[in-house]
Amino acid sequence: MNPKPVAFTTGAGRGIGRAVVLELARHGYDIAANDIVFDPADRTRGLLEVQEQAERLGARFLPLPGDVSSLGDQERFIGEILAAFGRIDVLVNNAGIAPAKRIDLLETPPESYDRVMAVNARGAFFLSQRVAREMIKRRESGEAGPLSIIFVTSISAVVSSPSRPEYCVSKAALSQTAALFADRLAGPGINVYEVRPGIIRTGMTEPVKDKYDRLIAEGLVPQGRWGEPEDVAKAVAALATGAFGYSTGAVIEVSGGMNIRRL
Repeated sequence: MNPKPVAFTTGAGRGIGRAVVLELARHGYDIAANDIVFDPADRTRGLLEVQEQAERLGARFLPLPGDVSSLGDQERFIGEILAAFGRIDVLVNNAGIAPAKRIDLLETPPESYDRVMAVNARGAFFLSQRVAREMIKRRESGEAGPLSIIFVTSISAVVSSPSRPEYCVSKAALSQTAALFADRLAGPGINVYEVRPGIIRTGMTEPVKDKYDRLIAEGLVPQGRWGEPEDVAKAVAALATGAFGYSTGAVIEVSGGMNIRRL
């Protein structure tokens, strides 16, 4: 079995997922990384760019192109990871998509709802189920050390945005999924956490940058700045490495204080 712990991160080709991979590589993890966008001829962005950076940090890296909402792809991911490393110590459910177009709640098409839910909620549910079974086998064989599943959700799990309702519903579902897995897996000793980002500077938020610049300037974020992918990654790494070992089910909000109730 691989001597180093192995972290599997979905949606790892850019943004928060990319930052998570590199932070975990810095903490001594070998990396399995998934993304739906993959161009084997392009090493300037996407999984192969992330691979180059992770390997510079001393990690072995397994790229896993594919769609996290596909159960067939999920089975392939698990098979390739176990063949390459023999273990999965951390699963970071980060893959997520926004609606193709922001549109009023009353006009939301079912096709958009179904696609967003398939990736953001359904995919993470069944991938976690599959990985949890492997982790339980590890525990039953006497394996020690921290094993964890981390769900990257969003403040949209608890904050309304009627122009992207399917995204909010998917993140609320993912938040409850994290709680359910935390409850079920506490007995076998597999910790489950939710990391809930606020307004993070990524490709997903770039189209509404001006709006968020204005809201931040008006005081929406108490700490007065955008969040960066690295802010989220540091929280994920702290959880993965066992720093919060007696806190399964915890929700860690990385939002610059947006969780504070203020008058």
